[in-house]
Amino acid sequence: MSKICYNYDSGEYEEIDEDGYSYTRGGYVLNWDDSEYVLEEKEKEQRRQEEERRRREEEEEEWR
Repeated sequence: MSKICYNYDSGEYEEIDEDGYSYTRGGYVLNWDDSEYVLEEKEKEQRRQEEERRRREEEEEEWR
């Protein structure tokens, strides 16, 4: 899935996937703002860690 991201080289917003492929330009770009993807990954990791913490707590409760 692609997102609208800023391409610093072109100075324009483009449809770019997480690997840096610009569907707008039809090729890979090197200098682009990937902060939306970075934030998305951080949020996924936080959710994963929270789910793991809850699972461990539930397992500990079962042993009591």
